Amino acid sequence: MNLRDLEYLVALAEERHFRKAAEKCFVSQPTLSGQLRKLEDELGVVLMERTSRKVLFTPAGDAITTQARRVLAATKELRDIARTFTEPMSGELHIGLIPTVGPYLLPHIIPALRQHFPELHIYLYEAQTQVLLKQLADGELDCLILAKLDEMGNFGSIPLYQEPMMLALPEEHAWSARQQVGLSELKGEKLLMLEDGHCLRDQAMGFCFAAGVGEDTHFQATSLETLRNMVAAGSGLTLIPKLAIGQQHEASGVRYLPVTDLEPSRTISLLYRTHSVRRPCFNEMAKVISKIMPSLL
Repeated sequence: MNLRDLEYLVALAEERHFRKAAEKCFVSQPTLSGQLRKLEDELGVVLMERTSRKVLFTPAGDAITTQARRVLAATKELRDIARTFTEPMSGELHIGLIPTVGPYLLPHIIPALRQHFPELHIYLYEAQTQVLLKQLADGELDCLILAKLDEMGNFGSIPLYQEPMMLALPEEHAWSARQQVGLSELKGEKLLMLEDGHCLRDQAMGFCFAAGVGEDTHFQATSLETLRNMVAAGSGLTLIPKLAIGQQHEASGVRYLPVTDLEPSRTISLLYRTHSVRRPCFNEMAKVISKIMPSLL
């Protein structure tokens, strides 16, 4: 048994397809299949049922795959420990970001991170919050950049910046000539929201419900860009994080106004496993990002 065999097993568990698992591991399908049969022979158990359509893991296969993930995570931790003492700002770093942060933040911070830490090889992954939290807990990701929620207390966090949410309204709206809108003035309005699974939805609804603002249930968007286009088409109002506005959107048929009297905002943080040995790396990254953000916001 070797670590590569465990990687094959975990890949197959994730893909449930031999060809896709082989492509993920950069080997041929016969190689992956043959190694897994050898692993079964060595362990003396059947790990999976092979059919022409799908792969079904046996109870033994599920249990061993769970342990294989722990072994691979522990092995990565050993490498990270060694790197922390030799070159803390080098090697691979796998970062997860939520869709309402990644596209708008990365163009500003990636060049700076590459300039400050040229030996750090950054891999980026975008997914919704709950998916990222599981990947972080399982050791698949090193850290996350996302909006901090109360339920994230099991992880360590470093605040990066506080981001206001702006009211987005059609250019022809009666308020479009104003400089700001009080949150209380939105009472009775119904705002367009993102679909379930986006933490921005929960945060925006928290502010809205407190002010007596409802949700327009006729439509839920999959992205901020969809929300923006719905507003431009005159279909309603919404809240947009300030960094997502950008200068390129000023002439997009949407007007953005600051909200006063309890300004809606969110805290963007760097999240990591509490006992991660890469904390020095995260600290240095956070310093660089925190210095960039004031000029952007």
